[in-house]
Amino acid sequence: AGVGSQKERVVTEEEWLQKWEMGNIGFHKEQGHPLLQKYMDVLLNGRSGLKIFFPLCGKAVEMKWLADMGHSVVGVEFSEQAVKEFFSEHSLPYCEEPVPEISGAKMFQSTSGNISLYCCSIFDLSSSIVGKFDGVWDRGALVAVNPCDRQRYASLMINLVEKNSSYLLVTVSYDPNKHKGPPFYVPDSEIKSLFG
Repeated sequence: AGVGSQKERVVTEEEWLQKWEMGNIGFHKEQGHPLLQKYMDVLLNGRSGLKIFFPLCGKAVEMKWLADMGHSVVGVEFSEQAVKEFFSEHSLPYCEEPVPEISGAKMFQSTSGNISLYCCSIFDLSSSIVGKFDGVWDRGALVAVNPCDRQRYASLMINLVEKNSSYLLVTVSYDPNKHKGPPFYVPDSEIKSLFG
């Protein structure tokens, strides 16, 4: 039954907002993710000035690392609190503006212009709004999306990347009968069928 037991599970946007409000954010890594440090070369592939996407970015410190290396970073995050904490914790000045194509959405951009964080549902984004990316750091995004939305998520991501982009995906491996998620368990076979 394994994965079947999670298939119906839905975590609402309210629940995610509550996690941020309560500080229940065990998924946030203050020191950045060791796997990104390890595979940074794979992501960048010797290229500079890339446009890199952070789906469901929270306040990931890696966004600052990559921006400091001269790349431009775009993130999407439902929690406005997370986005504001990102800028304040790095002492980065930013401006805030509405996103005309998405009702109720805001875009927070560092004054330097190289970090743009969209505060909305990831499913509201499209390449016509954010363009296409050379790299994606998907750490905790695919595994946080409700299982019923996975196909939709993968289709969106495929739509957002350039032909020769690098997609780094971190998943978690555990017995789905023992943990209801998120993070959800996504078997390798499903990743292959989602992303080809």
